[in-house]
Amino acid sequence: MTLQFLPLAVEHLDDVWAIEQQAHSHPWAESMIRDVNSRGGCHHVLIDNDQLVGYFYAQNIVGEVTLLNIAVAPERQGKGYGKALLEHLLDHGEKANAESVWLEVRESNHKAFALYECAGFNEVDRRKNYYPAASGNEDAIIMSYLFLF
Repeated sequence: MTLQFLPLAVEHLDDVWAIEQQAHSHPWAESMIRDVNSRGGCHHVLIDNDQLVGYFYAQNIVGEVTLLNIAVAPERQGKGYGKALLEHLLDHGEKANAESVWLEVRESNHKAFALYECAGFNEVDRRKNYYPAASGNEDAIIMSYLFLF
């Protein structure tokens, strides 16, 4: 693998939009994917051998980083790209002197929860019935990672 992390740019948006639709049961709206100028935005893509394989959208507002969205192309999942993206996000936050990183994950997304837990995130709260699901709604698990300086 020849991995390269790049800031999200306009030329990446078609690939990101394609992955977003394939990777999520409830994808973001295309307008949200194409909004690369959000306040505090620190959005990045992961390129492997000249192919965009994943991305994350995050915000850094006064030292608090929030992971808004992360995805890996379905045919590339299970190969360590999600872990690489998450590690890059944490490195980026540390270099920016952030105090913490926050995220929320569907309670049914056991693989993502395990990935976040292995990276050092802790469950801190739940938003009851937050996400739409096939059988009604499901909880959002709120997790945080604290930088120790």
